[in-house]
Amino acid sequence: MSDVVREAQHEFWRPPVAQVEAAGTGMAEVCDGCTSEFMVGSLFCHVCGASRAARPAAATHWTIYLEFHNLKGVLGLSTASLIAFFAGMVCLVMAGVAVGFIYSVQTFNDFQAVQLYRMQWLLGAIAAFAAGLLLKKAPNAKP
Repeated sequence: MSDVVREAQHEFWRPPVAQVEAAGTGMAEVCDGCTSEFMVGSLFCHVCGASRAARPAAATHWTIYLEFHNLKGVLGLSTASLIAFFAGMVCLVMAGVAVGFIYSVQTFNDFQAVQLYRMQWLLGAIAAFAAGLLLKKAPNAKP
């Protein structure tokens, strides 16, 4: 009997961190606060009470800002105003960068033509930004 006890594996002495890592990589979800597994169908952690829906690691991922409805909320713009904002940004990029790459300057007349193209793109950007300001919804004023 004593030989059996000496050769026994002491798995119960292993730290629980290895079990949590194995659970995190599989199908089970673990709490970010206390690293315990969520119960099936629960909305909150039974150990620390943290919400299951609020996942800070996933919520701070930068790709959520590329979604159109999240941009509307972050910038506080309506749909038409946000489209005008993007049109103004495209005009600014065209004025600043693309005109310089597309057209090469050989003479003074070419230089003046490039500057005229840039002015046209900048005027387009101003018009798009002005349209965005005019299309922006006013906040609801409470009396």
